[in-house]
Parts: sequence; structure tokens; C-alpha cells
Amino acid sequence: MISRRGLIAGGAVTAAGVLGPHRSERQVIRLASTEVTPFHGTHQAGVATPPQAHAVFLGFDLLPRTRKEAIVRLLQLLTDDAARLTQGRPALADTEPELAATPGGLTCTFGFGPGLFAAAGVDSPVAALPAFKTDRLDKRWSGGDLLVQVCADDSVSVAHAVRMIVKDTRSFARVRWTQRGFHSPTRRNLMGQIEGTGNATDLDKAVWIGQGPLRGGTTMVLRRIRMKLETWDAADRVAREFTIGRRLSDGAPLTGAAERDAPDYARKNALGFPVISEFAHIRRAHVADPALRLLRRPYNYDEGLSAEGESDSGLLFACFQADVGKQFVPVQRMLAEGDLLNEWISAIGSAVFAIPPGCAPGGWIGETLLS
Repeated sequence: MISRRGLIAGGAVTAAGVLGPHRSERQVIRLASTEVTPFHGTHQAGVATPPQAHAVFLGFDLLPRTRKEAIVRLLQLLTDDAARLTQGRPALADTEPELAATPGGLTCTFGFGPGLFAAAGVDSPVAALPAFKTDRLDKRWSGGDLLVQVCADDSVSVAHAVRMIVKDTRSFARVRWTQRGFHSPTRRNLMGQIEGTGNATDLDKAVWIGQGPLRGGTTMVLRRIRMKLETWDAADRVAREFTIGRRLSDGAPLTGAAERDAPDYARKNALGFPVISEFAHIRRAHVADPALRLLRRPYNYDEGLSAEGESDSGLLFACFQADVGKQFVPVQRMLAEGDLLNEWISAIGSAVFAIPPGCAPGGWIGETLLS
């Protein structure tokens, strides 16, 4: 007779055999959905955390007459449940506690929009973005008083956490939008580009806010970017690489040999033209000062096909920075004014949130801003 221990051990051996000899023990654990990401701390998890496989971004509007006292109660409830779920423990009144046992690296990250601060009677550290001429914004993907970003390597863990969070908010807010995304270990988006090259690395200067009520927090911009994949597919490889300024095969700049090589924007071709075009995406997005770079944490989305048979796909471009006005806005203006990639993409959703610092056990997210 096979014991339960033997059955589990056998399953582990089988999994290791399927995964192959090059899989690390950590990767096996991640696939088994048992990884736990700490919830409490100086910063909220889900910002500097390496992107997990699955993400859901929830945008909420506060109900009328929801003011500071009610907002604080909501945030205390959300904090308590998020702290439990991320550690593999069921939320209060969890009707499916078994689903909480395998968190899969679950993180729940909270953000406050300008409307939440207005409802609480507190000055907002963030404001709506200015208009960009390439925007094609749809209200159903834009704005929001409260953000909850839920990420994990286990899609069931994400779905369960989303359900618990929505239950918590029902007396205080209504769901404005739900945006679901997925992340590839290759870091490639649906256009084949490698995401995250040139990301901010000095987070203390570029991402984390060093003073004031938001000390230890940051800001987040979430942009829903629709990709016109049918016309992108029609462009040949040379045109696509010229548009980006990088090779699609390995992500290296057109002037380099490897992904992390610094682009040489001064190099000319035999005809005297820049190898990396003045309007190439990487040149328009380039930020020389490391303290002004963005921490990009994007997710792909794919909503299937439209009635006309065209793909409804793109990127949930989430980025974090200490100062939206000094970091995100200048880059987006450069892109809007002359990025060759604008032929194939358009922003159809946009929202800005303050991401409060983390909290200690017994505390709650937003305490430094609203207490």
C-alpha cells in the first residue's frame, strides 16, 4: 500500500522529471504555488517584486458619501485580509479557506487616486495626467479612486484574492474596471519585444519617496495600450527593428551585441544616417539620468478577437516613479511627439495612483496619509 508520504514524494519526483534537470528547487516550489512574499515592511510588495505570472488590476470608485472614517475602515479591512492571504492564511469569513493555502507568491498592492484623497478631505499628492495627442482614452479603462493590484504565479490564488477583496469593498465602493494580464518568463510582449531593459535600478532615488507622508511609498501610472497586431505583422522584420531600435531576436540595440549594451545614438550608417533613428522608440524613451528613470512592471493582455476578427490585445503598462511630473510625463511627451511605434499602438486607458508605504504588523496601508 502506498503511504500518503510516499505518494507526495512520488509526485515530487515525477514533477522533477517533467521539469528536467535544469529546473532549480526554487522554480519547482514556485510551480507548486507555495511561495510566500512578505506583506509587512517599509515598502508595499508588488512594486520591486519581480513580476509574477498573473495579474489583475482592480479600479474602484468610492460610493457617494463615503468619507474619511469609512475609508479608514475599508483600508483596515483590506490590509488585514491581504496580510492573511499573501501568507497562505484565509481571509476573515473566507468561505473557501483551502484556496488560500497555496499563495504562489501572492502580492496585493494598494494605490489611492485623487478622488480618494478628496473624499477623505486630504490634499492629494497625485493628479490626473495631462492630455497626450496620441491618447485614445476610453472612460471604462481610466481613472479610479482606489487601486488594488493582485499578482501571483498561481491564477487560482489571484482569482481567490480578487474575490475576497471585492467582497471587502462592497459597502464602500463599486468596481470601475478590471484589467487582467499575464507575464512571460522571457519578458516579451505580444509584439515580440523584450520588456524591462534599462529599468530603474537605484530605487531609492528613482522610485521610493524619501520624505513626507508618502515616505517609503511611490506613485504608479497604469496605461492600457492597445496593439494593432494585424498591421504590425504586415511590417517586415527590418521595419519593426528600425521602429524599436533593437533587434527582436535578442533585444540588443541596433548598435550593440547584447541586450544590456548601451545604445550608441551617435553612430551613423554608410549613408550618414543614425543607425538608431531619431524617432526610434528606445531613443524617444531614453532617460540619461538614472534618478529619473521609471521602474516598468508591465503585463500583457489578450481579450480574444473582435467581431471583425481583429485581436484585442496589448500591454497593461504599469510603471512606478517617485515623481510623475518629473519622470513619467516628459518621457510620454517625447513618445507622443515622434515615436515611430505610435503607428501600431494607442493608449486607451490611463490612471494615476499614490502608492502608500508598507505597514508594520497591526498597522494598515495608508495610515501615514489618513490617520
